[in-house]
Amino acid sequence: MAPRAVNPKKHAARRDEFIDAAQVLITAKGYEQLSIEDVLAETGSSKGAFYHYFDSKSALLSAVVDHMVSGGIEVVAGVIADPDLSALQKLEGYFKTLAAFKGERRDFLIKVIDVWFSDDNAIVRERFRRETVRLVTPHFASIIRQGISEGTFSLAQPEQMARVVLALMMDTGDEAGQLYLARHAGKITFEEVRQRISTYESAMERLLGVEAGTLHLVDESTLQTWFS
Repeated sequence: MAPRAVNPKKHAARRDEFIDAAQVLITAKGYEQLSIEDVLAETGSSKGAFYHYFDSKSALLSAVVDHMVSGGIEVVAGVIADPDLSALQKLEGYFKTLAAFKGERRDFLIKVIDVWFSDDNAIVRERFRRETVRLVTPHFASIIRQGISEGTFSLAQPEQMARVVLALMMDTGDEAGQLYLARHAGKITFEEVRQRISTYESAMERLLGVEAGTLHLVDESTLQTWFS
């Protein structure tokens, strides 16, 4: 008997149902409290259907994060493609648009931030990092090439430097997550958060070869939203 043909669109749509349900449930109750049975009840599915797409609860979290990464990339793609923006405006717009995207999903992100930085999710974080590098490096290379042609950025080898800039950006994101945990545990002040973020902005300016004080990647409203 020939194997049953799989409809790719239906297969992807069914998988997305699990991902969407998991995001809703994590936002409502947190990742640690989430069970596979909760997801099955939310989607009206069997265990067999769930394990057809995911081999564990951790794999489901990884899929949720990947889904968010893809959504974020789609949102910022419009900034990259805007012909009316300078390279500097695109770089700042990239960060601000992504910050707004995360702000809209703040409740979910707060629920998973502890488990995200746990040792148990080291493999998930590394997968997230690799996927982000794959998707975002071409965007950063495009911005850097434009900045060089405009005479704004003083650096060479845009493709290679894009990965370096991205590495710094991702480290900034990791640092922001750790700062969030420390701030809400009462271990650091809001001003210390501001200073740490400013350090990353200065590092980015030096890397790109732009004048000090030119780059503003995180605005005051974003800082207030997450750290006040």
